[in-house]
Amino acid sequence: MENNRRIRRKVRNSYIISTISIALVLFLLGAVGYLMSAAMRVADSLQESVTLIVELENNLSEERKIEIKEMLEKNPLAAEVTFLSKEDKLNDAEFRKIFAVEFEDVLDENPLLDSYEVRLTALSEQRATLEAFIADMEGREGVAHVSYPAELIEKVHATVNKVRPILLAFAAVLLVISLTLLNSTIRLAIFSKRYLINTMKLVGATKWFIIKPFLRDSVRQGLCAGVIATALFGAMIYGIESKLPELSSPEQLHFATAILVGMVVVGVVVSLLFTLFAVNKFVNMKSNKIYLY
Repeated sequence: MENNRRIRRKVRNSYIISTISIALVLFLLGAVGYLMSAAMRVADSLQESVTLIVELENNLSEERKIEIKEMLEKNPLAAEVTFLSKEDKLNDAEFRKIFAVEFEDVLDENPLLDSYEVRLTALSEQRATLEAFIADMEGREGVAHVSYPAELIEKVHATVNKVRPILLAFAAVLLVISLTLLNSTIRLAIFSKRYLINTMKLVGATKWFIIKPFLRDSVRQGLCAGVIATALFGAMIYGIESKLPELSSPEQLHFATAILVGMVVVGVVVSLLFTLFAVNKFVNMKSNKIYLY
């Protein structure tokens, strides 16, 4: 009797430990996926943070200004177009700090020009396309000059293009490690029951009769592990959102929700598949081979 209780306790402890291990691996996968997504979003934001200035000629009609704005907005290189009048520039305290004297002390009129500030998309990394866009705008009627930080654009895109493959490689390595840990955890749990499997074979149990209870337990274990992982992941997201609200966005929240659902689904599917492979191995193994493990 005492021996039976000890065996049941060991089996229960093994089940709990393997479930927690699976949950931690699922949490690691979800956390890495979320952080990789945030890092990629930051990289995209960095690429789209560069602006181009389209200065307009003086005394340009409002109709022509609207036409130029519509041309800019239709171009795939433009993420956002903002109009800046020369009066706004003159009244901008930050802009005036650039100059040592006041304009009014030197000139009778405002020397600045109305302009459009164009925030570029990630497509601006294609230098030929960007230069063609600039040349086209400079040739337009009413456009006085187009200026852009060429060196900054090159450095930003070069840096992001170097970082992206590193992030993807890092995520791929962690994915392989996580799946390996999941497989090892489940195989060890099945390994501890190899004598039970062999005993069932010796008394004439069919292959499906042996595998079925293991698969049923694996689904239950996957669900439990997924729920634990979602709880941990939810706590992590809450902490990140409260401490770093600038990382929050509707797209990121939707992605986090998909990860929460995916943890439960992946937990069940992976646990089911790895359990099937592990149990099938011992079911097909000869009895004399089991005792050699």
